[in-house]
Amino acid sequence: MFICIDPWLNSRFLGKYITHNPERMIDKRAQILLKTLVERYISEGQPIGSRTLSKFSGLDLSPATIRNIMADLEEMGYIISPHTSAGRIPTPLGYRFFVDSLLTVQPLDAIEVHQLENQLHPSDPQKLIASASQLLSDLTQFAGIVMAPKRRSIAFRHIEFVNLSEKRILLILVTTDDNVQNRIIVSEKSYSASELTQAANFINQHYAGCTLEEVRSKMQVELKQLHHDMTALMAVALEAGSEAMNEGADSYVLSGERKLLHVQDLSSNMASLRRLFDAFDQKTTLLQLLDISQHAQGVQIFIGGESGRMPLEECSLVTAPYEVDGQVVGTVGVIGPTRMAYERIIPIVDVTAKLLSSALSYH
Repeated sequence: MFICIDPWLNSRFLGKYITHNPERMIDKRAQILLKTLVERYISEGQPIGSRTLSKFSGLDLSPATIRNIMADLEEMGYIISPHTSAGRIPTPLGYRFFVDSLLTVQPLDAIEVHQLENQLHPSDPQKLIASASQLLSDLTQFAGIVMAPKRRSIAFRHIEFVNLSEKRILLILVTTDDNVQNRIIVSEKSYSASELTQAANFINQHYAGCTLEEVRSKMQVELKQLHHDMTALMAVALEAGSEAMNEGADSYVLSGERKLLHVQDLSSNMASLRRLFDAFDQKTTLLQLLDISQHAQGVQIFIGGESGRMPLEECSLVTAPYEVDGQVVGTVGVIGPTRMAYERIIPIVDVTAKLLSSALSYH
């Protein structure tokens, strides 16, 4: 299901929010009561009782009818009664139904959009990534995260081998964008200086201007004319060169994670909070979610543990992919409690992704 934002915002930043339909549908009255419960709980942070639902739902229902509908919603797994409280709170499934079917997104006003534009103007790409992450954190008071652009395949201009010791060789790789990468290769045999020069000259003469991937694909056929030991050297060199080129490609910039320490829903359980910060340090889990988000159109929302990858049931991740010259290269997002104002977080993430795409493409 797609949730569209206000026409004014769509006219500038067309956004589609990727969500998932719930397995069980509920009738209109139950939907209104669930929407009211989620909105009041997000606002107040306390379990919501029948009296509050009667006051804010706009429905002319008896307390007994409301209680019966709440019991049905609880049986379906959309809400739960915490402890012995008479009130109820939404479950991750309840949040999911709310986000998919009931949410009214609040677009950013023109002043907020202009502020974002002014702080994400074209400059150094790495600074843009850091600025976007910090902006997401500042605007939401949660953690902002931006997956760094995946390095596009870049051709090399020149390659050189330098003998360091008997089986240790320094690989010097110069790309067409003047990036210099160095790697130490440990070979299975010793090579003379003339053999290393011969190998480098062969690669430079035949493959300068190609990407390392292109060289590797051609190597099986075209390098058979060389001695087997030289072919082995080139295979190792290409592998080392690829590692050097891709170093840091799978990374992200995280800002404002300490703000989560002040979120009551998270800080009340320090053991859970430590698991979240461990996930920040290990990176693998978040990178998997951010990578999934790159293949989605528009904003995607991961609520609690439904993805199987979020470390906490009490956390949600709101993401959107960004582009460079029409090609998706990364993801922006906000990490916060499940009890977050999704109607405001969604357009912040969406607009930031669009503005970052524009700034990076301009650069």
